[in-house]
Amino acid sequence: MSIPIPAKKYLFPIEPRRSALLSDLWQYQLSERYISDAAIRHLADAHQLSAIEVEGVASFYHFFHRQPAGKHTIYLDNSIIATLKGYEKIKVAFEQATGARVGSVDPSGAFGLFDTPCIGLSDHQPAALIDFYPFTDLNEKKVKEIIDQLRQGKTAREICDVPSDHLRYLPENNRSILFAAYKPGEAVHAMKNMTPESILELLQKTDIRGKGGAFFSTWLKWDVCRKQAASPKFIICNADEGEPGTFKDRVLLNSQTASMLEGMIVAAYTVGATYGIIYLRGEYHWLEEKIQQTIDDYRAQGLLGVHAVGIKGFKFDIRVETGAGSYVCGEEMALLESLEGKRGEPRIKLYLPVEKGYLQLPTVVNNVETFCTISRLLQMGLSEYNKRGIPGSPGTKLISISGDCQLPGAYEIEWGMPVSELLELCRADDPFMIQVSGPSGHSISMKEQHHRICMPGAGIQDSMNCGGSFMVFSKKNDLLDILLNFAEFFKHESCGVCTPCRAGNFIIQRKLAHLLHGTGDGNDLQELKKWAVLMEASSRCGLGKTAGNAIIDTIEKFEDYFSARLPENDATGIRKFDMAAAVQEYEKFKPLAP
Repeated sequence: MSIPIPAKKYLFPIEPRRSALLSDLWQYQLSERYISDAAIRHLADAHQLSAIEVEGVASFYHFFHRQPAGKHTIYLDNSIIATLKGYEKIKVAFEQATGARVGSVDPSGAFGLFDTPCIGLSDHQPAALIDFYPFTDLNEKKVKEIIDQLRQGKTAREICDVPSDHLRYLPENNRSILFAAYKPGEAVHAMKNMTPESILELLQKTDIRGKGGAFFSTWLKWDVCRKQAASPKFIICNADEGEPGTFKDRVLLNSQTASMLEGMIVAAYTVGATYGIIYLRGEYHWLEEKIQQTIDDYRAQGLLGVHAVGIKGFKFDIRVETGAGSYVCGEEMALLESLEGKRGEPRIKLYLPVEKGYLQLPTVVNNVETFCTISRLLQMGLSEYNKRGIPGSPGTKLISISGDCQLPGAYEIEWGMPVSELLELCRADDPFMIQVSGPSGHSISMKEQHHRICMPGAGIQDSMNCGGSFMVFSKKNDLLDILLNFAEFFKHESCGVCTPCRAGNFIIQRKLAHLLHGTGDGNDLQELKKWAVLMEASSRCGLGKTAGNAIIDTIEKFEDYFSARLPENDATGIRKFDMAAAVQEYEKFKPLAP
C-alpha cells in the first residue's frame, strides 16, 4: 500500500529538509496512530537518509510508536504527584473501561493505554492526555464517561478539559510583573526607541537571569551572540518544560503568549537574529494552535516578518516545532539536535549555542518565563522593575506548587519571600519535605523554612534559589517512595549515551528499592551518595549531573528517617524479607478454595 509523504512543513529558507523530520514523524503518528515500516522507508527517501537513521530518530521519542497505538491513544500521568492523588485507582478505571492493560492496546484496537511521566498538569491530578488533549481532575466515574463518549464517536478534542491556570497569588499592591495589565505590542514598540546596546545595558542593570533554573546572565548571553560574525542567527524559546511538578510555563504559554513572542522579538533585535523557533513540548501539543494563531496575528500586524515592528531592515519571523516526549530535550544541546531532525542526545560542549548552536549558527536559547519577563521589563521600565524583589535579587519569580497542599497552582512571588510564607499561601498540609525545582533540584526540610527564595549570589544569608516548582510532601508519604519515583523517572529518561548516567540511574533505582523493601543496609546509603557524586562529576548533560541531588539532600537532611529504615544490626547480614509482599501478585490470581 502506498503511504503518502507528508506535505513539507513550513521551514525557514536556510533550514535543510531534515529539520522537518520530527514534524513528518508526528504527521504519521497522529494520522495512522503509529509509524509503519512503509512510513520509515518513505521518510528515508524524502530526507535522503537511511531507513536505519530514520528508525533511530523515531525510536528515541516516547510518543512515536512503531506498532498501532489504538484509535484513541491514552497517556496516563504516573509522576509522583499523580501517584499521591490517586493514579492507581484511575489506572484501574481506564483498564476496566477500555479493556486495555497499561502498555498495550485493547483487542479491538480502539484504545491504547500507556504510562507517561509528568504532563505539566500537577495542579490538576489525576490527569491524562487522550490523543494529546488534556483530561484533568479524574475520578472513576469521569473515566467511564470519557470512554463511553469516545466509543459513541466523540473526539478527544470535543470533550477534553480546558485546564485552569490556577493563578493563586500575585504580589500585592499591583506589584505583579508577569501578569500586569498588558496590551500586545507595548514592549516591541518601546523597543523601537532603543538601540541594541541600550537594551543590553538595561538587562545588565536589572541582572535578569535565565528563569529555567540555570540562572545564567541574560545580558551576557545575548552580548556574546551579538558579537558573533556568523549569520543568520536564531532565537529559540525553550518551551520543553519537562521537569516533574513544573507547570509555570504552561500557564504563561496559555495566558501570556504575546509577552513571550515580544521577548523573542526583543532578543532578535538585540543580537541581530533573523529567525525564531518555539520548541514546544509534546505534552503541550494542545496549546500549539493557540500559539500559532498569536504568531499569525503578530505577522498580520507587521510585528513579525520583513521590516518587523516598522523597523527598516529588521527581518524576523517565528515558527513552532513540537517535541515528541523526551525530558532530556529540555537541555539546550539536546534540544538543538532534536530541532535538526536527529535523536535528542546532548552534544559535547565544544562550543556554546551562542557561538555554534542550531545548524552551527549563533543561537540564543532562553525559556518561556525569561522572554516574558524581558518584554515586561521594556513595558514598565527599569525603575519600576527594580522596585520589585530585594537588593541583589530584583523582580519576581513564577513558581508551580503541587502535592500536599490545599491550593496547588501558580504563584508569582517577589524574590526574597521566605519558604514558610509560600507554604502558608498554598495552605500546605503538615509539610515534611519540599522538593524544590523538581527531581533534579534540591530537597529541603522544615528546618529551612525561614530561608528566603532568591537568585544565586544575592548575598543573603540563609537563602535558596528555585527554578520554578515546589512539590510539598507531608509525613504521611514515604521518602523512599518519592525517591524511587524520581529514580525510575531518570532511568527511563536517560538518553543512555554516557555510562555514568546510564548505569548510575539503574543502580540508584535498585538500591532504593532494597531500602524500601527492608533489604538494604548502611552500605547502600554510602553507595547511593557515591554514585550521585560520580554522576555529577562525569555525566555529559544536566540530567545525569543532577539526578542524584535529591538522594544526597535527603540522606543528609533526614538522617533519622533513613536510620529507622536500616536493620538494627548490619553486621549480622540478616535482612528483612517480606513474604506477604513477595507473593502479593501471585495471590491476586490464586483460585478460591471450593
